[in-house]
Amino acid sequence: EVQLVESGGGLVQAGGSLRLSCTTAGFTFDNYAIGWFRQAPGKEREGISCIKNSDGITYYADSVESRFTISSDNAKNTAYLQMTWLKPEDTAVYYCAAREITDGCPTPTRSDYWGQGTQVTVSS
Repeated sequence: EVQLVESGGGLVQAGGSLRLSCTTAGFTFDNYAIGWFRQAPGKEREGISCIKNSDGITYYADSVESRFTISSDNAKNTAYLQMTWLKPEDTAVYYCAAREITDGCPTPTRSDYWGQGTQVTVSS
């Protein structure tokens, strides 16, 4: 059974940090790209970062570059999103998704698997 489980969300003050984890099972982690997405109330789901597990190449949206860092531990089948200098506008439900590397990074409409999400709330 395929599983993606996000954890690490919570409430943090502006300027603080959180590390999200995406623990996976049921597919060959090395053959997939993992993407992180977020969705704030009333807004569309936004792709913010991606890592290709075969070679570690990473991508970031402009809104998070230099503040967020994506990484993965292939031995643990887990991807991470280290978030620093958090802002109130980062408040959202954060999701991870997986897509076969040959198809590129996951997108909001093209992903093979999704997690259930974890809430991140940044207070001002």
